[in-house]
Amino acid sequence: MFRGLLASAPMQILFSAIISLAGATAVAEPQFADLFNGTDLKGWVNVNCTSDTWRAEDGMIRCTGKPTGLLRTERMYENFVLEFEWRHESPKGNAGVFVWSAALPAVGVPWSQAIEVQVMLGIETPNYTSEGDIFSIWGATMTPDRPHPSGWERCLPSEHRTRGAGKWNHYRIECIDGRITLAVNGAVVSGGYDCNPRRGYICLEAEGSPIDFRNLRIQTLPVDASPWAVTANAATGFEPLFNGLNLDGWTLPQGKTDNWTVTSGNMAHNGAGGDLWTEDSFGNFDLVCDWRWVGDSQGPRDRPVINPDGSNAMHEDGTPQTVRIEERDSGIYLRGSSTSQVNIWCWPIGSGEVYGYRTNASLSPEIRAGVTPRHAADAEIGQWNRFFIRMRGEQLTVVLNGITVIENAHLPGVKPSGPIALQSHHSAIEFTNVLIRRVK
Repeated sequence: MFRGLLASAPMQILFSAIISLAGATAVAEPQFADLFNGTDLKGWVNVNCTSDTWRAEDGMIRCTGKPTGLLRTERMYENFVLEFEWRHESPKGNAGVFVWSAALPAVGVPWSQAIEVQVMLGIETPNYTSEGDIFSIWGATMTPDRPHPSGWERCLPSEHRTRGAGKWNHYRIECIDGRITLAVNGAVVSGGYDCNPRRGYICLEAEGSPIDFRNLRIQTLPVDASPWAVTANAATGFEPLFNGLNLDGWTLPQGKTDNWTVTSGNMAHNGAGGDLWTEDSFGNFDLVCDWRWVGDSQGPRDRPVINPDGSNAMHEDGTPQTVRIEERDSGIYLRGSSTSQVNIWCWPIGSGEVYGYRTNASLSPEIRAGVTPRHAADAEIGQWNRFFIRMRGEQLTVVLNGITVIENAHLPGVKPSGPIALQSHHSAIEFTNVLIRRVK
């Protein structure tokens, strides 16, 4: 009887429909989940702001807007739909939401490599608007859905749908296989494709004015593995030593407190004297620190040419080889000691060496060679540099601008723990993105 029923066309259609319905139920779309629990910032990480820049209040994530910086999710996302509401208090408010973001800020700036969705009011120009622009920043890439009038990797919205100051706006951001679209208050207005990275963090941006976010929820979607899809930098566990707004957490030098200031979100030193020390001590750690020279040099100096083994290079007649440079000098003291200093300077050997160990004739040749940079990796004067400094016990590794210049150098006798200092050595210099990861 059952086989006979299957033989009839109507029953076959009905049976197929039942199977299809069952299959659809089995592969139902993932449900939305809250990205913010409404009561605290659990699941979120303060990347580089003050402790009170971001707060949970009355079911909202509220932001003071200062300093410029990021609050990011604890986990990465690749394919997803993100929905949320936002409102600015100011008629010319500025903020943003970053997707597929790196964990750390880019070199010398408070923003990360990401695709940014603009959250702004009151600014309309031929090149950027307050209506939901989408664009790539700090090394990310994207092809906009519509060509930008100036050729930027930026999609200008197709219509104006944003509500003004004090009013809530709804954003729906879809990020799928490297394609992004934005719907503002119910209609898609902008988008892009061929995005990279296409896996990373979601960030809320502070950029000068107060803003509120609420009803943040996310639908995580399946991912088709792609060998050319790029994942953003996932360096987690870092906390800011500099909050971008003031020098809280640092001990200013007595009698020379005015020599260190915060200027445009950077720690600025005029070179007139006095080292700046952290209040906390650190044992094993990973340190990120961006720096650049500002102002004039100390003048021309003859500085030694240094061999790979740490010795000074000599001419055939026994006199030292030197090079004339425009002298600039600073450094980072590790674990409370000027001897364990990672040098910042314009010597031919480049930044990163540990002068106090390299010049100590009582130490073994292996130790002195180990603290001598393998490469001169400094950027041009005035450009930002990034140090990555790793301390494990008595072992030091220094990476400058992505190049390892010191690797597992032995610092015998270095203290097991101590504060970190930014050195004053008669040269004007700026620091930013000073972040540390404590390691047991």
